[in-house]
Amino acid sequence: MPSGIEAAKAALDEFEMIQRYMLLAREENAVKTYAELKNRYLLLKAILNVAGVSLTDIDKIKE
Repeated sequence: MPSGIEAAKAALDEFEMIQRYMLLAREENAVKTYAELKNRYLLLKAILNVAGVSLTDIDKIKE
């Protein structure tokens, strides 16, 4: 089982990747893809908030 730090790192890595895909989907006007990515983005954001990670500087989407 991963430690809290390892779990937070994995969530942060996925959060960063999802944000990149969301920005691409928005640029390409891929509405359905963006909506699916946003669901995962919101879940990861909630997990990171519970873990005490400040997203102020790393959240590029701001939704």
